[in-house]
Amino acid sequence: MEELEREERRLVFRRFTYDDAWALGSLLVETARQRQAPVAIDIHRAGQQLFHAALPGSTPDNDAWIARKRRVVERYGSASYLVGARFRAKGTTFEESSRLDPDTFAAHGGSFPITVEGAGVIGTVTVSGLPQLQDHRLVVQALEEFLSKQAE
Repeated sequence: MEELEREERRLVFRRFTYDDAWALGSLLVETARQRQAPVAIDIHRAGQQLFHAALPGSTPDNDAWIARKRRVVERYGSASYLVGARFRAKGTTFEESSRLDPDTFAAHGGSFPITVEGAGVIGTVTVSGLPQLQDHRLVVQALEEFLSKQAE
């Protein structure tokens, strides 16, 4: 859990524009295509979808998972995988103890907060189609690469 919390502290944007959403989403698409990953990708900011892509092998079900994972990030302000891990660390599950509808919320890996310095969490970037840890790692890898380029 400590590593997941460090990721959130480290992966912070100075700004996040429409162009940034397009560039980050495009980077995720390129990375997923290289891996032949059957994923759907979504970026939201302040309730508006700024980017969406569905790659070969993804299904409408992936869009439903994206919405459920995104809602967890919007509600808790933390990565969906981290939220699920926090419940597991308490000896329970998100589904058992959150008191939230599992048809609306899913604390499974793949959705990460878009945090901007001085503003906090302003959006989400979400991937669905792989096992939850792989979804999470795909998003984290793309954020690391994008932010390192943005810092140059």
